[in-house]
Amino acid sequence: MPDLRRARLSPEERRAQLVAAGVNFLAEHSLDELTMDVLAQRAGVSRPLLFHYFDTRQGMHLAVVTTARDSLLLASEPRPELEPRARIHDTLLRITEFVRQHQSTFHSLVRGIASGDPAVRRVVDESREVNADRLLDAFTALGTADSPALRVALRAWVSFTEETLISLVIERDADPEDVVRFLEATLDGVVAATDTLRV
Repeated sequence: MPDLRRARLSPEERRAQLVAAGVNFLAEHSLDELTMDVLAQRAGVSRPLLFHYFDTRQGMHLAVVTTARDSLLLASEPRPELEPRARIHDTLLRITEFVRQHQSTFHSLVRGIASGDPAVRRVVDESREVNADRLLDAFTALGTADSPALRVALRAWVSFTEETLISLVIERDADPEDVVRFLEATLDGVVAATDTLRV
């Protein structure tokens, strides 16, 4: 890791580099292991400098998790030029590939924040809402009626998908296309089941 003190950076650039060092840390470690001392050592800066940029350890965690979350959302952003079914398949495949390439980071996002700061948990929950909304857009485009039941089902399915990706992609190294086919089948089943719930 280069010594960040040697570079002349704007405050925004320095903060971004510190956050990037924290995100890189997640590639091999859990979020709970990321302390101010650890980040200062990895980034080659003083501990007081980190407090200047982040105020608290929780503030540093929030910045790191937000950046990691945004990377996942950007990597899996739906391609609007695709028809809805192809869009779902393409998005799921890109999420699966992201998980394969950033296993520890994804694991930290999904499981590493369970007992963490509420603000950090909220950042991860926001990503689930975004993914559920993306699916809602696709299914309403396919003719499925929007309803509270559909929204609940899609939100729950996103959480199910996170655990599936950990179990099948990270822990078992399953073939991405097989994983996506499985996820598509469960997604269709969950959406179909909303017809039985009148809310």
